[in-house]
Amino acid sequence: MTTSIADLFDLRAKRQRWLDVEAALAQAEADAGLVPPEAAAAITEQADISKIDEAALAEAEQTTGHVMVPLVTALAELVGPEHGGWVHWGATTQNIQQSGDTVGLRAAHAILTARIERILGLLADLAETHAATAMAGRTHGQHAVPITFGYKAAVWADIMLRHRQRLREIEPRLFVSMTGGAAGTFATFGELGPAIQRGVAERIGLAPMAVPSRSIADHFAEWVSLLALIAATAQSIAEEVVRLMSAEFCEVEEALPATDVGSSTMPQKRNAKASMAIITAAAKARALAPLAVEATIQAHEVDGARYATMDHALEQSATLLDEILERLEGLLSGLRVHPQRMRENLDLTRGLITAEAVMMRLAERIGRQQAHSLVHDAATEASSTDQPFEQVLAADPTITALLSRHEVHELLDPERHLGLSETLATETATRVRAELRAAVEGDPPRSVRSPSS
Repeated sequence: MTTSIADLFDLRAKRQRWLDVEAALAQAEADAGLVPPEAAAAITEQADISKIDEAALAEAEQTTGHVMVPLVTALAELVGPEHGGWVHWGATTQNIQQSGDTVGLRAAHAILTARIERILGLLADLAETHAATAMAGRTHGQHAVPITFGYKAAVWADIMLRHRQRLREIEPRLFVSMTGGAAGTFATFGELGPAIQRGVAERIGLAPMAVPSRSIADHFAEWVSLLALIAATAQSIAEEVVRLMSAEFCEVEEALPATDVGSSTMPQKRNAKASMAIITAAAKARALAPLAVEATIQAHEVDGARYATMDHALEQSATLLDEILERLEGLLSGLRVHPQRMRENLDLTRGLITAEAVMMRLAERIGRQQAHSLVHDAATEASSTDQPFEQVLAADPTITALLSRHEVHELLDPERHLGLSETLATETATRVRAELRAAVEGDPPRSVRSPSS
């Protein structure tokens, strides 16, 4: 059964993962000859949160001020006096908690990766559908040159595709189990330590840490930072939707039901609610990246305050990005694109958006610098006198001596100056779909264990 990220970080689910690690530890120790096989079997059988009185567990946590000791005690009592003394043998709290929590992160990571893959599919559709949909390209808030909306979607897809690659690349560094004991030196396990750690890691689906120090947290900070980067990309898309949805642009809009209310006093308002929710959550997610980096600065062999800080950053960043990506998926799947308004906005500057095309044609005949000066002067006159650019060009004898009226008219057609927008859009859509197909065909199936399973 597939579960949500919020469910993954539920305390009951976390406790079950800790119990799973206790069972894996006992089994690995039995394999190494450190714990009797009968004890390992008994511990494994009783490592089930449903067998533990969680109300009593919570009370004991309050009494002891410790989250792991009451759980270990409860498990030992379930196992019984004959084998209960072998519970938690040679381990420290962080060995169990961090290994179990990393199993939860792996499940969260799979959910986030799947969301990004669905978003990539939607972006590929937008890039392909609107590969030739001409619109104004804008730099520094001003009209620059014509582009297509498909090209804009392809830019988003290209970035998201790299995020998916980054999520894959971080997996070997992130999904590691740490079972080195009190200070990470295998003090209790001795020479059996590496084999025991490897056995635990294999049983819970992780890899063993090369140096199982409790102070190592850079891989967690890297993950939080990556999630913050993905959130920033989602915000960039959302902010573009907010801008393009404004009445002055009206080039795209969120799909809003007829019953949607945008304001208590302005009944006409149609606000970009999904986009604004993404922007808000993304700001919170980005703020967690420096917090996670701060948590890597450890005192001696471990620092409890920094460890708790990292736990907070990990869970919150995953939860926030899940919300962000869910909203982004909904936004993109229902996004309404208005090609006619895009075409109308191309003409707002009355031909100036294709000034570069005119300049480059002139540059072929008189050199780029002189051509730039001529076209700049003409563009300035067109703006200051509110004349069509074509009219100003036609009145300039230097320009008319170099370009025919028909030539100027063609150069001012924005759809002739789209560059490779359409090609880049369609090629990106093809590349994204190929990557997604390869993921389905080449990756092992992902499953997320339900806390109740």
